[in-house]
Formats: sequence, structure tokens, C-alpha cells
Amino acid sequence: MRDKIIEIAKANGADIVGFAPISRFSADNPIYKIMPETKTVIGLGFRILRGIYRGIEEGSTYYQYTTMAVENMEETIMPMAQLKVAMHMEENGYLALPQRRHQQIMAEHNSTNPEVAYDAVYRDKPQEVQLDFLDTAVKCGLGEKGLHNVLLTDEFGPMVRYCFILTDAELGETEEYKPHLCDKCGKCVEGCPGRAIDENGNVDQWQCAVYYNGANGTKNPFMPPEAFEGFDNRLEIIAGEAKVTPETAREILDKIYFYPPAQHAYQCSICGRACDMACYMHLEEKGVLTKKFKTPFRKREEWKFSVDDFK
Repeated sequence: MRDKIIEIAKANGADIVGFAPISRFSADNPIYKIMPETKTVIGLGFRILRGIYRGIEEGSTYYQYTTMAVENMEETIMPMAQLKVAMHMEENGYLALPQRRHQQIMAEHNSTNPEVAYDAVYRDKPQEVQLDFLDTAVKCGLGEKGLHNVLLTDEFGPMVRYCFILTDAELGETEEYKPHLCDKCGKCVEGCPGRAIDENGNVDQWQCAVYYNGANGTKNPFMPPEAFEGFDNRLEIIAGEAKVTPETAREILDKIYFYPPAQHAYQCSICGRACDMACYMHLEEKGVLTKKFKTPFRKREEWKFSVDDFK
């Protein structure tokens, strides 16, 4: 059964498959509310193509990252792999419950998800029980936790997305990572165009949302010279130096019409998760990634515009 699950998952796009026995999860874990019969959690990891980031690295094409690395992964590729595995398990008499992120429900009172439109996020509504995705991925042996609260894998660094299947089948276990990739170098902190990550790796979701969407004009080729007219601190916003609140973030996001969104409320990313790219380049330079390429990710000096262009 285990070998067949791996075969089906990989045939449907998964690159990494891991198994966590229920014994790895504490008694208060949401799993026990979602499916009390769970005996194994199956983790599925999917690479984000390295080439998809190159358009953002070069400042040449941005839409491909949002559609191919976020929207299609979350809405098509990952669910299909989950369903194919779950169907096989149910054909063999086992329960199988897929678990994917709900991108538009926030557990916090006034938080947001940078990947989707802030006004498409549901707040102050009863929330169904959801897994802690990063913790579950680590317990499934898919990778380790990086400084900026992302999953790091041996093959692809932070360039992965992941989902799970809960089952009452006993399928053994995958060894958990002994942390060895993240050296707390801080490149992810430095790489953020909006200073949304503090030195301890904590991410301000509203700050992230503003700059994920492209408020930093020095890294946004679509921003017009008159951007953010009417904001007293417009040059600070454009330079990535403005500190936002949930209220001011909404005002700024309402003025970001420089590039169209995708479907399913996904926002077009202009930063392309610059934190992940900075992390990936560091891991690549260290030589710790097992997936090798013929050329380094960054091939030339990083480009950027001047804030003076907006004065």
C-alpha cells in the first residue's frame, strides 16, 4: 500500500512523499477533531519550478509565478494528486481525507493572507478546524522549518508547496529531518522588499501583503511615476520603508492597480516571495541542495530602480 501511494502521488505531480504516524501529534492537535480515526498523515510536497522565478529575478514576466506556482498548484495540481491517492485508498477499504489550505479564512481577528485579495478574506466568522500546515509537514518528514517560517527541503529549498491526507491505514513512518539547511543567516529578512520579516523570522502579514503585491517601486517595473499620489509618505512606501497598519495597508492595497490579479482571489505577486529567492540562493551557494542546475540562480547583478524616479 505504501509503495503504491508513493507511485500514484508522484505520477500525479508530487515530488516528495512522507508519512507521519499519529503518535507524533500531541493530544490537542486538530487532527483528532478533524478525523479521530487517523493513524497516519501522508504529506505531499510539490516543487515550484525554479524557472518560474526567473521572470521575477530578471524583471521580465510576473504573471507566470502567480498562475503556475500558486493558483494552478493550489487549485489543480495538488488537489488532483490528493484525490488520486485518496481514491486508491478508499478502493482498498481505508478512509482518506485530503487536507489543503483554506486560503481565505483567517484564524486571527485582523490578519490577512498576502497571496489573496484582502477583501476576499473571511474574518470574524466561525472557522472550521484546520491543521498547522508547517508543523505537519515537518512531522511528515517533508523538510525542516526555516527562519522565516517556511518549509525547507533538501531538493528544492523553500521552493515547494504541500498538502496532506489523513487516513486510518497504518503506513509506517518517514524519518523527520535533523535540521541542517537553515543556518539563520538572515538572507530572507534582508531579501524582503518591504521589511516585513523581523530578525527572529516573524512575518507581519499586512506588511507582507503590501509588498508582495508590489508597493516597492524600486522592484516594480509596472509602477507609474505618480504612484500613491495623496499619501504623505508615498516615497517611503515606494522605497519599502513605510511601516503599515492593517488600516493603512488596506488603503495602499486599494491603490495597487499596476498589474491584474489571477482567479480565485489570488493576487499577482510582484515580489515573487523575494524572501524565498534569497534563501534559495544562499542554500545554492552553500552547495547543500541535492537538486543541481547547470547555472546559478542569480546570473548577474541584481537590478532595481531609484526612488528618485518617483519624485
